[in-house]
Amino acid sequence: MPSANPAPYPFWQFYPTRAPAPEWVPGVVAAFKDAMPQIDSRINHGVTSDAALAVLRAGLVVLGFEIEASKTASGKIRRPVLFGENGSARVAYEVDGFHPELNIVLEIEAGRGAAGNADYRDLIRTSLIVDANYLILGMMLEYRSGKTTIRSYERTRDQIDAIYASERLKLPFSGILLVGY
Repeated sequence: MPSANPAPYPFWQFYPTRAPAPEWVPGVVAAFKDAMPQIDSRINHGVTSDAALAVLRAGLVVLGFEIEASKTASGKIRRPVLFGENGSARVAYEVDGFHPELNIVLEIEAGRGAAGNADYRDLIRTSLIVDANYLILGMMLEYRSGKTTIRSYERTRDQIDAIYASERLKLPFSGILLVGY
């Protein structure tokens, strides 16, 4: 009797869908796949974005990413948005990770991402970061709150599909890698 094919993990989609995924995408997808036992939201409930980022850290650092080390000022990663007097960053946003050579912003969302529209916030904020060329947006495949299950990845995928299909909102970066974990 043939065995059933397991569901793919992680789910991912690169945007715009008219463009092939860049060469860095398989490495990032592999980092999520390696972290599957600890972060797969279909079987691990209550995983926070900080916990998921901690598990992903080693695999992403090997790929050249700077990853938030802690919630202290020295452990955070800040990217400039506006510059002020003497060329200093007057407005900067904190991000979960950044690849300084490829200018990739990384954001990992968990419960708040599903319930609080953090995906929209991440899209807008990354659009304002001065040197952001790409956004990697990690969203839970499933988020459970009480008896409710929110399919965060699917919801965000549908929203990004609508953004690119409508062409009314032009995003100022080269692409988005949406990863469902």
